[in-house]
Formats: sequence, C-alpha cells, structure tokens
Amino acid sequence: MLKSCQYWKLWLTVPTILYWMQSAQAAEKLQSHISTIDSAEVNQHSAFEKVKSDAKDATLNFDRVNNSDLNSTEAKPTTEMMQVTPVWQLTDVKPTDWVFQALQSLVKRYGCIAGYPDRAYRGNHALTRYEFAVGLNACLERVNELNPYATANVVKKEDLTILKKLQEQFAAELAILRGRVHSVEAHTTPLEKQQFSTTTKLFGYAWLNITGAGASGDVQFEGPRGSEGNAEGRFFATRTGGQPTRGIARDPQITASYHAWLTFLTSFTGKDQLVTQLASGNGRSPYNQYASAGFYNSAGVPFFDQTAGSEIGQNDVVIKDFFYSFSLNDAIKLTVGPRINWNRHFDINRLSSILNSGASLDSSNSTQSNSIIRGSGAVIEWGINSKLRLAVGYLGENTEFLSPQFGFNSSSNPSQGLFGGTNTTSAELTFSPSFNFNLRLQYNYTRIQAINGQVGGSIGEPIPYGYLDAGAGFSEGGIRGGLESATGSMFGINFDWLITRGIGLFGRYSFASMQLNPIDAKVDTQAFQVGVAFPDLGKEGAQGTVTFLMPMDIIRGSRFFASGAGDGGIQYELEASYFYPLSENIAIVPTFYAVFNPNNFESNPTVFVGSIRTQFSF
Repeated sequence: MLKSCQYWKLWLTVPTILYWMQSAQAAEKLQSHISTIDSAEVNQHSAFEKVKSDAKDATLNFDRVNNSDLNSTEAKPTTEMMQVTPVWQLTDVKPTDWVFQALQSLVKRYGCIAGYPDRAYRGNHALTRYEFAVGLNACLERVNELNPYATANVVKKEDLTILKKLQEQFAAELAILRGRVHSVEAHTTPLEKQQFSTTTKLFGYAWLNITGAGASGDVQFEGPRGSEGNAEGRFFATRTGGQPTRGIARDPQITASYHAWLTFLTSFTGKDQLVTQLASGNGRSPYNQYASAGFYNSAGVPFFDQTAGSEIGQNDVVIKDFFYSFSLNDAIKLTVGPRINWNRHFDINRLSSILNSGASLDSSNSTQSNSIIRGSGAVIEWGINSKLRLAVGYLGENTEFLSPQFGFNSSSNPSQGLFGGTNTTSAELTFSPSFNFNLRLQYNYTRIQAINGQVGGSIGEPIPYGYLDAGAGFSEGGIRGGLESATGSMFGINFDWLITRGIGLFGRYSFASMQLNPIDAKVDTQAFQVGVAFPDLGKEGAQGTVTFLMPMDIIRGSRFFASGAGDGGIQYELEASYFYPLSENIAIVPTFYAVFNPNNFESNPTVFVGSIRTQFSF
C-alpha cells in the first residue's frame, strides 16, 4: 500500500489529492459496470446512465452531491464544475491545519479537488498503485486542459516536472485504466442514442401502507354534526349554543393505501437544477376517524398514508414540486418557482427524516413551523462559512392538495395574489460546529386568509391545529366565523446530535403568537418534540427511532377555538419505528403510535396506531 505520508510533497505541489475523494469507489464501480455491459440481460437505459457516470468518475472524478431536500435524498446531476469544493466546506479540515493553505492553493490553481458526499477530506486514507493512478490520470487531464490556454504562472514548471516523472513511473497502470475507459466508451455509444434524456434524470419512490387504529373506549371529537363516521366532513368547525359542537367518533377499519413520487431533475449548465416532482396516492389514514376538525392528517398518521391531490381517496396525479435553483456564486444559491417545497429548505432534521423513519405528519417537522407547505416565491441560501448557513424565503400559498374552489391556492388567485392571500416569510440560521451536531434557529411571519370566517386546518400554523373564529356567537350551525385573516410569528429551535455512530438525539421547541383580525385578539401556543435515533441498528442503513411530542399547548385564547381546545387537556404522542432496508432499493418500516388525550380531551382514552410501510426507490 502507498501511504500519503510518503508523498506529502507531491500532495502539496500536484493536484492528485483529487484521488483521495472518490477514485477508489469510482474504480470499483467502473470495473463492475464493464462486466455488467457484457451481460446479455443488461438494461440499456439504466446501464448507460451508470456506466457513463462511473466512467466520468474514473477520469474526471466528478463530485456527487446529494439534494439537500429533506424530504428528498435524491442525487443531483453531476457535472465537471461540481468537482471543485471550497476547502472550508471540508468537515475534517480546519483553517488551523498545516495542510489547509496547500489545499486552498490547489483549488485556486487547478480546480482539482473534491470531497466525499459527507464533505469529508479523509487525508489519512491509504491507497494502492492502481488507485493512485486513477487520481493521477484525472489530474493529468486537468493540467492538459489548462496548459494550452494558461499563462506561465498557472501551471508551474516544477509541477509539470513532477507530473512527468509520475507519468513515467505509473505508465503501466495508466495504460490499463485508459484501456478500460475506452472500452466503456465504445459500449456506451449505442446506449447513448437510446437514453432517456441528456439533461434530465428520473428518480422515484413508491410506498405501500397497511395501517390500523383503535381505542379502548369512545373518542370525542369537535366538528359538525353528522360527521361521526365521516372524517372528510370535518373541514370546518361549528358551535352549538356558543360551545364547540362535539360528537363520538366511530372506530375505523384497517386500510391499505399507496403513495408515489416521480422526480425529474434537469440541469442546463451544471450549476443549476429544474425540479419537477409528480405525486399520486389514495391514503385515508384510519386515525383521521378520531380527529377533531382541523386535526386531519396530523397525529397518528404515517407521513405517506395520505392522498396526493385535493380529492381525498382519488388516484389523481398532481404536480407536487416545481421550481428552479441556481448558484449565484460558490456560497449562495437561489430557488424560484410557482411551487417551492418549504420543507426542502427549512426545519430539516437528519435524525427525523421521513425517508429513514416512520415519522408521522406531526413528528416529521415542527407542528408550528409553517402554514405553507408548497408555495410561489423565492428562497435564498447562503453558506456563510463552514459552520453557518442562512436561509431566507418568501412564499405565497399554492398547495397541491388544497382545492382552489374553497379559497386555497391564493398565490394564483387574481383577487388575492402573491402578497394578498396566505403567505409566509421565513428565516433560519443553522450552526454546525461539527459534522455530528446541527442547531437551527427559526423565525416565521405568517399571514393567513380566513376561509368562511375561520382560520385553521391545513393552513392554520402556527396555531397549529383546530379552527379559530371570533368566539361565542359565531360559527353557529356553520354560520361564518367572523374573522377576515390572522397574522402570526413563530420562534423555533431545532437540533440533531449524533453522539456516536449508533446513537443520536434530536428535538424541537417552538412558541407562537397569532393576532386575529378584525377582533384584535391574540392566541398563544407552544409545542415540543424530543427523540432518540439508532442509526445502523442491526444493519447498515437501518434506523430505529423513538419520538415523544406535544403538538399543541394553548397558552392563551382557548375561547377562540371553535374546535381543537377539547376539555382543556393536552395531547401527547409517542412514536416508535424501525426502518429496515431489505436491499438498496427496498425497505420495510414497522411503526407504532400512541396518542394520549387525543383532540385535547383529557377524558378521551388513548388511541393506538400500527402501520407497516414498504418503501421502493429507484
């Protein structure tokens, strides 16, 4: 084995540091896909994408960068421009390290350094002669690109001398490597003519859900009369004699449902990305049968146990996300579009991800974080330095599962528009002193347009649950609730801490105050969540997760809740799930929920929910 310490001068004068990042993986994948092409049963489209990508990895060492979506771990298209990594982004190289200035010089002079997907440099990695040859070959090509056009000061004479000697010493290995790459290129030529697209990549997820819920006694809810057996009839609240209308929910049956995403990632320049995500699903989760008006798809509902479109239970295909992102410079990225996913940019928590746990719609993010899940507008993200990230955004509501005929999708409604309907301004500062710890400070200012005189439901945050009206005397039998709009501020904190490779802690806390217009009244609420995660539990890629949360505690203004305040109790939830990958593309996720004091009724029995999710990815 060839140790890095034996060639420290080489690392400081020639940009072969590039190998340390990805060359070993690229070489292995390259050889694997050469064999794959020789198989008679090769899938041409997928084989071409893999072979073409890995051939580039071996010769140019493109940096693979993951989409930062939370909700999305989809890979971004890779390009040559992405291989240049500012040294301050390397998590295991500090400005005080002796090698920092040398690495920084290599980036400026040659643009020939990359990082692992986790932003690590791994300078103590050992390498073989063949692995060293892969990095050397990449740097030779980079120098050849620069030399014909460069001035004498760009590629130094002593660097060229060292490269020439290395080229002679590793002539045999370089010849073998280039022979393999030429063979791959010959095989990919016919496949390239049949590829899906030269600019777009397709990623997909599909989830199959089996879910059941039950309680030991009668569960009270607040909502219109006649909706005891129909949770879809509780999308507004009513009062009877000035008090919220109550009923006894009927027990649900076990359900089977699906949810699916198809994501098209398009890059035109290598530094940009057009995201188009289609969604479909027919989920009507059992716990919703117990939920008060304004609690639909919240507690006890697995995240993917939901309908994608606005017609509950129908298999409509909708456009979930549609936006365009591009870099203004090495540190700043701008995202604009008519349907931006707020959760791709804010309130992310790596230990409570919907893709590696059985997180419910309550625990997947802060219950008070934002009234707009998808919206029209812009988000700007600034990597201030290796430890600080700032994200600021403005969105007007444009959510795919809310019907415009009831007053939603306000940003595309000419009578309300981007600034006159429901909208939010968000800011989040992330502090990451190390790779193992992230702390996020959040602020949201929200304006919510009242629907039939009530504020709440799917666009109710930061209440966050139930429906608000102007108090007793309003919402009688469904009469208008007396409100025109509401404005609110939310302050939140979010952290994840990987204590060891197998144990992590995470949590959230938030406080919010909402102003009801035109009655000039205030409603204050708070929420918290704490959890422990066990990455790689039992198998690499698996994760066990336990979460305890309080989705809403009403501090002030309970009299304005036409539904949601219950009898003064506080709802709590306990969740436990185990994400177990059967293969690279298939996983199962058994999940258990216990909901205490459901609907904020202290007199209600505990509701238990069990779910098994099968997750497919491609």
